[in-house]
Amino acid sequence: MKLHLLTTLAFACCTLTVAAQDAFYQQPPKAIVDLVEAAPTPRVSFASNGQWMLMMDVQDMPTIEELSQPELRIAGLRLNPRTNGPSRVSYSTSLRLKRLPDGKELLVQGLPKTARISEVGWSPDNTKIAFTNTTDKHVELWLVDVAAASARLVPNLFLNSAFGDSYTWTPDSKSLLATAVVGGRGEAPATNVAPTGPIVQENTGRKAAARTYQDLLKNPADERLFDYYATAQVVKVDITGRMQPLGSPGVIESAKPSPDGRFVLVKTRHRPYSYTLPVSSFPQRVDVLNIDGTLAKKLVDLPLADNVPIAFDAVPVGPRGHNWRADAPATLYWAEAQDGGNLKKDVPVHDKVFMLAAPFDGTTQLLAELPLRYRGMQWGTSTLALANGYRWADRKEMTWIVNPSAPTVTPTVLFDHSSQDTYHDPGTPAQHRNAAGYPVLFTGKSGDAIYLLGQGSSPEGDRPFVDQMNIKTRQTERWWRSAAPYYEVPVAMLDADRHEFVTRRESATQPPNYYLRQNSRLVPLTSFPNPYATIGSLKKQVLQYKRPDGVALTANLYLPPNYKKEDGPLPTLMEAYPREYKDKNDAGQVSGSPYTFTRFGWSSPVFWVTQGYAVMQGVSIPIVGEGTKEPNDTYTEQLVASAKAAIDEGARLGVVDPKRVAVMGHSYGAFMTANLLAHSNLFKAGIARSGAYNRTLTPFGFQAEERTYWQAPQVYQAMSPFNYADKIKTPILLIHGEADNNSGTFPLQSERFYNALKGHGATVRYVVLPFEAHSYAARENILHMLWEMNSWLDKYVKSPAPTTSSTQNTGDVGTTNVK
Repeated sequence: MKLHLLTTLAFACCTLTVAAQDAFYQQPPKAIVDLVEAAPTPRVSFASNGQWMLMMDVQDMPTIEELSQPELRIAGLRLNPRTNGPSRVSYSTSLRLKRLPDGKELLVQGLPKTARISEVGWSPDNTKIAFTNTTDKHVELWLVDVAAASARLVPNLFLNSAFGDSYTWTPDSKSLLATAVVGGRGEAPATNVAPTGPIVQENTGRKAAARTYQDLLKNPADERLFDYYATAQVVKVDITGRMQPLGSPGVIESAKPSPDGRFVLVKTRHRPYSYTLPVSSFPQRVDVLNIDGTLAKKLVDLPLADNVPIAFDAVPVGPRGHNWRADAPATLYWAEAQDGGNLKKDVPVHDKVFMLAAPFDGTTQLLAELPLRYRGMQWGTSTLALANGYRWADRKEMTWIVNPSAPTVTPTVLFDHSSQDTYHDPGTPAQHRNAAGYPVLFTGKSGDAIYLLGQGSSPEGDRPFVDQMNIKTRQTERWWRSAAPYYEVPVAMLDADRHEFVTRRESATQPPNYYLRQNSRLVPLTSFPNPYATIGSLKKQVLQYKRPDGVALTANLYLPPNYKKEDGPLPTLMEAYPREYKDKNDAGQVSGSPYTFTRFGWSSPVFWVTQGYAVMQGVSIPIVGEGTKEPNDTYTEQLVASAKAAIDEGARLGVVDPKRVAVMGHSYGAFMTANLLAHSNLFKAGIARSGAYNRTLTPFGFQAEERTYWQAPQVYQAMSPFNYADKIKTPILLIHGEADNNSGTFPLQSERFYNALKGHGATVRYVVLPFEAHSYAARENILHMLWEMNSWLDKYVKSPAPTTSSTQNTGDVGTTNVK
């Protein structure tokens, strides 16, 4: 199969070549191929009663043939029209059950011959597991009897999985609610019908700013296709296969049973649709049905959300986020903005949270008034719940204690901290599934304690922990904390009173495996082997250093397995992803751990230790703006200073050759890469994957920037490497997925940047990977991408040709240029 690559530079041709080329798929060196093709570690899931562990073998990389199946990109969704399900799913291929704590393992029998498993869910009573299986023609529902370890198909049911979650268990574990393809819907609407007129959009003076989205509706034909594939029928199907339709067909986004099983909360999208916003902003009707399908309560019909401010904590006006209270039989709750959806308004209360109990004809009850934007509820008991809120401007997060039985207008503050101050993060309250299958707080037998699972960030690196907090006294007791030489993180709480929980444990040399902790006793549950044994022992070091303005920085340094200090400095590959901060002390906090096991995902730069490179991975590039200053006001200065500090530290250690360093990044990291090449002479080459380079094409904000282009035109212009294409003389490799679905990173961004670079005589190569989205998936594409990167690094970094003054960066970009 041929791959059509748009390129200006063939390695076998001269640098003046500017024609597009046909190319065959290539493969990188065998050492890299072996790492890419190592078997992935199984996924795991635990029964809420702690008696079973489910292990799911993961599908290897799909082939380019599998990735090139039909795909409908519509209203922000990506569907396979043959199956009426999502087109890009990482499937499991087999299921294994392990009984705890004795460890007896059972292979689930009766699975489909070629299983493509997703949407795996335990029944509330943990006796059954449901999953979907995707065939070439439809999405099926299957059930597993846990005790017998046997699976069977639910016949005569084709699921509509357009929104991803196509079923949910009812609380009695005897049936499920599923969204089904509407029977007798006929053939899909034709897309080649002659239009009856032009496509017209109009605004009559109302502000309706929108960020940049992909895969939107474009015309009436798209609207008809969307209706055809998104319309579903809610069906109640019992475990014997008997079915009952509930309500009427519609574009049903979700259908959730109440904890007592008597009602169903149904959310339906409807017209008028938008050509500038995805389906998540379309009008939404929220209804409650009786379990027999009759209408119990019409809650609200929300309009198109096309006038929401673009701020990150902005929300639509009116009720939002309807859901069932997890610890009550049938009580709804939701939030309503009190600031017009704009948190920048100076009002004492920004959100109110309300409740309404069945039969839904009583008075709505005010649960809490919040001074920040509401983020969600965690339910515990009739007298304990936690409300969460945040404010983006200063990264403030708060948690309040709420008594649902006796709510007060002003709830009690439990936590108040910055989301970026990881050293003082109290942790996340642990939850478990109750008898109805809903998540509720772990409160222990006494009911006056909660259990906090935290990342445990510290100057020594992350050390996850489990704390017990008395909710009345606020006193905490530390059960456990991860200790060197391991990185161990709690993944499932089993019994709070007996201090039983499951962790995932790893070290720099040992792959992640799961353990049952019973007080001080450690019981291994899995023994997954090292998938990268062929590479030997990786040399990893966490570096800590500072840039000139005093901000502390970190990076993970990897060296080739057989490297010795006397080998001297090495050609180096640096990888990073800038992040914005409002406090330089938070920006300097250490993240990660020296004891984590290195995983080789498709995007990893660590592959190149096998080729004799030093690799600086996860280099911290904090962009800080304190007080009234915004981080991006001095983006390029901070970017270059951080990169130079990393190179200087590697050179100080004697392992990095500062004259042979390449920089790479994906998405916002690609944007970073282009800017570093435009504003410094630090690098011999750059690799930029799936980036955005012209910020005027994302004028209503990007990444963490909330200001619009018209509010901060100088920032948008200064941060756009497209504007400095004439300054980039360092060789740059551009790679982009042909079907990028990420907001703002249109393939057009790379295409136009390539043309700008080519027009100014840059050394540039542009590679388009067929059918790939923002993340890459197909085996052929990933291996070819790695071949491209390896060839580029070898040519321009490991053994570069002598440079002349005409091939150096010009260095006339002001004070940010580093020589």
